[in-house]
Amino acid sequence: MAVFTEVSESKAQELLTQLRLGDLVELQGIQGGIENTNYFLTSSVGAYVLTLFERLTHQQLPFYLHLMKHLAHHGIPVPDPVANSDGDILLTVEGKPATVVNRLTGSSELAPTPQHCHAVGDMLARMHLAGKDYNRHQPNLRGLAWWNQTVPVVLPFLNNAQNSLIQSELAFQNHVAHSSAYAALPRGPVHADLFRDNVMFEGTGNALQLTGFFDFYFAGVDTWLFDLAVCLNDWCIDIDTGALHVDKTAALLAAYQAVRPLIGAERQLLNPMMRAGALRFWTSRLWDFHLPREASMLTPHDPTHFERVLRQRVAHSIGLST
Repeated sequence: MAVFTEVSESKAQELLTQLRLGDLVELQGIQGGIENTNYFLTSSVGAYVLTLFERLTHQQLPFYLHLMKHLAHHGIPVPDPVANSDGDILLTVEGKPATVVNRLTGSSELAPTPQHCHAVGDMLARMHLAGKDYNRHQPNLRGLAWWNQTVPVVLPFLNNAQNSLIQSELAFQNHVAHSSAYAALPRGPVHADLFRDNVMFEGTGNALQLTGFFDFYFAGVDTWLFDLAVCLNDWCIDIDTGALHVDKTAALLAAYQAVRPLIGAERQLLNPMMRAGALRFWTSRLWDFHLPREASMLTPHDPTHFERVLRQRVAHSIGLST
């Protein structure tokens, strides 16, 4: 989340009127993230989030917005886009595609316990199953094709060791993608970016409740295993080293499989998909760090974090018995 496009209070009030959401109380830019412009939008009716999309187009966005509506309808706690009087959930603000969603309650947990990881694994599996009958299709736009396009662009910014690692991993992922095991992986809508700061919780101990998944704007149709791998690479690691915490990993995997057990091909390819997740975010962070866009509030993520994660996944394979 960041602010690339400034929105005035008068424009925000026009939007609230259009959506029949009462009078503006507060408009506050959200700092953090690097893709879209985001504001907390508080009205006399309730608390919302306004997002202006800086890269995604009017043609691409219906997949994301209607996916959130679909998941919300199926009981998954996700932001629910607000429709105007014409029933439209995709709006235009300051010439940019935009949407307004309800603001989730709770707060993110940046130092998760195994209990938090268990809750994430459970809800992730439920989200995958809830999306099975979603009738729109869009590929993961930051998937293998994007890695193949983007890695050559970031190579000039890397030293020899980094260059060797990223190119060898890209070759490995292309090999995996052509395997029979990969072809057998179950697929459907995935979040593809479900990091610690994209989940909300309330309560502690036995009263802990996961209150929301949000920021679906990297979602697409991909393997469910890739989505699970992305979560494991963030929720279950030591941030300083990228090494996996055994107890957190076990908690997340157990909760996920209690809802949707992994098939043989998924067990076989768990570690390759965790390597894929690390490569994806190392590549995107290199791109954002070295080729940044202008924004009034923007803090690029450190790309070396996911270099460390990838090196850990290559050196220490996680596997499940078939």
